[in-house]
Amino acid sequence: MSYEPPTPPADLPTDIVDTLNECSPEQLQHVTRYAEALAEHKAREARLEEESDENEMNERPDDLPDGVPSKATITIKEINDNRYYYWQWREGDKVTSKYKGPVNHDK
Repeated sequence: MSYEPPTPPADLPTDIVDTLNECSPEQLQHVTRYAEALAEHKAREARLEEESDENEMNERPDDLPDGVPSKATITIKEINDNRYYYWQWREGDKVTSKYKGPVNHDK
């Protein structure tokens, strides 16, 4: 074991190194436990976000336009005796719609 203080990582900001150098051994133990727990939490969150993005991309219907979430459903609205398809989804308390196209009676 060396009697010299450890060399901080080069990519660690100076203000963090200075703060850590002012801490007691007990505080540093607390920082260690917190930093490890925080790193695990952030890694888990990043993994879940990546999985969510992959799932959303895999679940999107082929004709789903940009800006319309995969949870959207198709509804039919009648306007001036004409029927139209709309993508519709909920954003909090608000229902959002986006025009898809006319209802074709020939099909």
